[in-house]
This record gives sequence, structure tokens and C-alpha cells, in this order.
Amino acid sequence: MELNEIIAENLKRLRTERGLSLGRLAELSGVSKVMLSQVEKGESSPTINTLWKIATGLQVPYTQLIDIQATKPFFVPKAESALIDDGKGYRVYHYNRAEGSRDFEFFNSELDTGASFTSEGHGTHTRESLLVTAGELVLVLEKVEYVMAEGDFIQFDSSRPHTYINRGEVMTVFTNIVYYEG
Repeated sequence: MELNEIIAENLKRLRTERGLSLGRLAELSGVSKVMLSQVEKGESSPTINTLWKIATGLQVPYTQLIDIQATKPFFVPKAESALIDDGKGYRVYHYNRAEGSRDFEFFNSELDTGASFTSEGHGTHTRESLLVTAGELVLVLEKVEYVMAEGDFIQFDSSRPHTYINRGEVMTVFTNIVYYEG
């Protein structure tokens, strides 16, 4: 099943379960009714930030939109993980599947040399734990730069905008867990 089909199916299911119209979800998420309709029909490839906004509006973890619903153990090779590629040198792989009881999401990210990505935030009451596993990462939080080398770890309020930058000479790889509090 293609990622857009999975997103479409999950969005419709989650919206319907909550008794929300497209118009009401547009108000809650800040994503236009037209865009929501296109995503729900599988006619649009939403950006990472659009998916975060929709998840925030639905008050669900981001991966509930992009994962096939599963309840039993599973193995996911990297080649089969859900890949989100911004086309500008930032790739995000996620491995865990959406479960109603899970309050976190697990990602592995790659940032090419000279590339950067700005997240608008992951919704209210979210914290991110980030571990650099290769290369060097500059994380910008509220105009403060944290220069991180391989093995460095940081935890921060990810409900606010933050930027990942690779100023190094090799690809940066980092693992991040987004935790939904309360």
C-alpha cells in the first residue's frame, strides 16, 4: 500500500472516529478544508509540517496518520520503513506502528551535507529526545544553536519551531523520539 493511501485511510478513520467534519478539522489543524479533502482522497502528498498540523488537530501522534494499523510484533527493515523525503536533503524514516496506547513516535533521520529542515513544531505538550548517531548536527531552538557531535543527546520542548542543520562534511544521522505528554 502506498504512503498516500495509508494517510488517506487513517485520516478518514481518525476524523470519523472523532465525529469531525472536514471544516471543523480545518479549524483545529490550520490546514485548509480543500487540502484535507485532497489528503483524505489520496490525491495529495502532504508535507511533513502539514501532517504534523493534522495530527495536532486530531490530537494523535503523527504516526497514526502514516502507519498501517498493527497490534502484533513486527520487524521493519530500513528499506520497508515509511520514508518521508522533503526532496531537499532531509529524510525521515519511522519504524513503529500506530497504537492507541502508545504516547511516542520513533524516527531515524538523515540530513545531507549543507541541508537544513525547520519543523513548525509537533503539537502541544510534546518533547523530543534526539541522539546524533553520525556526523554533526546544529539544532536551533529559539535562536540558540546547539552544536552536537556523534553520541550527543538533547531533550527539548518540540511543540515550538526548531531547525536541524548539517554544516559538516558528511551526512548527519540522528534518532529522535517524540513523546506526547498528557
